[in-house]
Amino acid sequence: MKILFQGDSITDAGRDRNDIHNLGNGYPKYAAKYIQFRYPDEEFEFINLGISGDQTKDLVARLQSDFIDINPDVISIHIGVNDTWHYANERNWISNEQFEAQYREVLEAIKTKTNAKIIMIEQYLLPDTEKDFFREDLNGKIDITRKLAREYADVYVPLDGLLAKACIDNPSSYFSDDGVHPNDNGSEYIGMIYAEAFEELMGKTK
Repeated sequence: MKILFQGDSITDAGRDRNDIHNLGNGYPKYAAKYIQFRYPDEEFEFINLGISGDQTKDLVARLQSDFIDINPDVISIHIGVNDTWHYANERNWISNEQFEAQYREVLEAIKTKTNAKIIMIEQYLLPDTEKDFFREDLNGKIDITRKLAREYADVYVPLDGLLAKACIDNPSSYFSDDGVHPNDNGSEYIGMIYAEAFEELMGKTK
């Protein structure tokens, strides 16, 4: 089974871009470990093509080469925080309509041009950081991500909510130094959640 991780820096996580099987130091590394542990008799090919800084428009630009041509069995997507962050200094947010159209184009291409199952992972922002004002824009785009998930996702991971819950008993700094990029604790936490989502997907396909 070929599993493709797609997204921005949270997925990229310092991977070696000369080796598509290098998973970097983020959640894909932990997700692969926990998936292999849960399914020791299965053969998996894990591919990480996340690129730091990417927005939804960048995924559109590399749809053919980095999605369709890979021909995976499962595509997971974690994208969206940069669609807010890159416009935050001036609060010159891109419109929700543009965000939805770009994300929808990615999902529609996967649905119509591949046989891949889709795991959508919600963009997130950890609480109580200097980036709290991102919520002015981020919340609306999370709502759009959830809307698209109802149309396209085989499994949806409500990561913003799950991390909010996790931060009841732990400070944000336990998971991330800047409220967005996960440290080792955050990456392992997301990787564990990913493995649970993958198990849910496997249950649906039996």
